[in-house]
Amino acid sequence: MLSMDLFRNQVDKIRDDHDKRGIPHESIDRVLQLDEEWRGALKEMENSRRERNQAAKGIAEAKKKGDTETSQRIMSEVKNLGERIAALDEKAKSLLDERDRIRMRIPNLLHDAVPVGDDEEGNTQHSLHGVKPDFSFEPRTHNELIEMNKWVDLERAAKIAGSRFFFLKGDLARLEMALQTYAVDFLVNRGFTFVQPPVMMNRPAYEGVTDLSDFETVMYGITPDPLYMIATSEHPLTAMYMDEVIEPSLLPIKMVGVSACFRREVGAHGLSDRGIWRVHQFTKIEQIVISHPDESWDHHEDLLQNCVDLWDELGLHYEVVNICTGDMGTVAARKYDLEAWLPGANAFKEIVSCSNCTDYQANRLKMRYRTSDGNAAVHTLNSTAVATSRALVAIMEQNQEEDGRVLIPNCLISLMGGKTHLEPCKW
Repeated sequence: MLSMDLFRNQVDKIRDDHDKRGIPHESIDRVLQLDEEWRGALKEMENSRRERNQAAKGIAEAKKKGDTETSQRIMSEVKNLGERIAALDEKAKSLLDERDRIRMRIPNLLHDAVPVGDDEEGNTQHSLHGVKPDFSFEPRTHNELIEMNKWVDLERAAKIAGSRFFFLKGDLARLEMALQTYAVDFLVNRGFTFVQPPVMMNRPAYEGVTDLSDFETVMYGITPDPLYMIATSEHPLTAMYMDEVIEPSLLPIKMVGVSACFRREVGAHGLSDRGIWRVHQFTKIEQIVISHPDESWDHHEDLLQNCVDLWDELGLHYEVVNICTGDMGTVAARKYDLEAWLPGANAFKEIVSCSNCTDYQANRLKMRYRTSDGNAAVHTLNSTAVATSRALVAIMEQNQEEDGRVLIPNCLISLMGGKTHLEPCKW
């Protein structure tokens, strides 16, 4: 969330950002109102406590002098002061909770380079990579390829877990493991530390990394325990240093995380979202950076470059897009997406999101670094490296051959035991 210092001293920046996003200012005004009332309640409570302390001294002095009349008079004057202080304390807490509840829903300030647009149609192309595949035959969708090669069993998974779950089999399952190893090795060689996070989080930690009012509908809750299955390893890895002061010598902290991810994916979706493109459980390799504020925009470009280099090695055709104001979520200040070309859908579709969240998550998580002037919020950044199910779809559709086999990217051949093609599964 945005710092209160920003609301109190630079509120016009927040108003201007709301204008870019096309959202009204009511929440900003309400935060300022509640903050003023909260500070007023604190001041009144402080004055009441001072009055009580002075009264206590007066009573003590009167008793010391044997002046019973004066001590009783003072006690009578302040007899309700304790209840008043307790009521003011409760009022202050209520005002603070309401102020911060609203403040947590106010989005991050956008970077000046974010293009203005109403929705995803306003996103702009940043760069184009690879060669668009040209087929001498009618290319199949990934749904057709997984069915003819028996690489995925959706029906039996639905029988035991419901729709949008799947069994992954044979060479395609091996390729999924190869992608995990490839992406982790790639990022470890670039100075990232491999971390496997927990796949459940409690509510306070989750509220630190995302706007639950917006995100909770796609998450799986755990009953009766107050936990959520993670939707991405970004969330536990970013929250790892929650409520901590980080020594500046440790910055930047760079992590590559691998985890199963769980999303409800509610709502209707198109034909190209079927198969293993939009599912309830998938594996994702994620880049996380916890950074000094002065260095975060350089790290954002580095995260994007890691993605570009990694996906270039896979030999696929894709584009990088700048996400516009109307397509930006609450948390990120700027975001790039990578979108792979899917011949079956005849469209580019998202495979990577790369975001700088500046101090927005850190303020919510109370995650600071030590400075000579006190503690200050770090910046947090995240980027998908590979969401394996979507990478498999892109590889299958772009590298398919007429007989239905699929050419394995060169960088993964050694991880596939030297095989050059994905062969059909027998059952």
